[in-house]
Amino acid sequence: MAVSETEPAVHTGLEYRAGKRPLPYWLLNVPESQWPDQCPAFLTDISPRNLEIINIPEAEFQRLTWPEVQQTIKTNRIDDFRRAPLDHRNYLSYMARLKKEHGSVMDYVQNQRLEWTDLDARGSAFEDPDDIKIIYNDWPYGIDKSIVHLCVWTKFPLDVDEEDPNGDLTPEMRAKIDAYVEKTFGSRVPAENVSYSALVPKLRLLFPLRVVGLLTAWKIIWFKNWAKLKSIHSMEHFHVMMKDPDVEFVREITKGDSPASSQLAEDTILG
Repeated sequence: MAVSETEPAVHTGLEYRAGKRPLPYWLLNVPESQWPDQCPAFLTDISPRNLEIINIPEAEFQRLTWPEVQQTIKTNRIDDFRRAPLDHRNYLSYMARLKKEHGSVMDYVQNQRLEWTDLDARGSAFEDPDDIKIIYNDWPYGIDKSIVHLCVWTKFPLDVDEEDPNGDLTPEMRAKIDAYVEKTFGSRVPAENVSYSALVPKLRLLFPLRVVGLLTAWKIIWFKNWAKLKSIHSMEHFHVMMKDPDVEFVREITKGDSPASSQLAEDTILG
């Protein structure tokens, strides 16, 4: 029985070096000197979305600009966010390693990244600071490198509209997140960067709360992944992106945190 091309794990790197077979997705973008002999386990049986991303040639990938990031969030097309192909490959490898070493990604995030001994909220939404922690997104999306991508983790639930097919937030919860982001991040944006803050109420009239998060001076924006897009389903978080924020402010608000991806040398291939 002939081996199907949909079973990449049975072929070796030697066959591809000899030009006997077309380059498969698991070798795309990887320098030939780093080709594995077989398809890594973390790249077998991957979802169509993951396959689509890592199949993009790295040289053809375009990082989103700040206006494009804003438009993606304003139009609620957050499923269009994706990592650069090699970053996504490293992300998949990293996630597989976390599951192997820590039992689950959730256990790692709770115990190592958030350092929370429990997930019991002390108060209602945004009432107690101890129920909230701000850290970097370990594997940020493919956005302009002047944009800082943070995650705000919460012990309390972020209520979703049960009738929304994507599991989007309720208008009430969006309003609470708006207020928190305005207070926590907007209050520390330099005055010259908030000259358009008076437009926020008008923007909310133009774009309903279920579609757009806070846009303060075009420098801060937030979103929450739809329920179907979440990588960790049992813990709550939303994303905050800031364009050219003050470095000291970011260091202060994250308590000196740094993303896992920043610890890799340029062009490192995991797995």
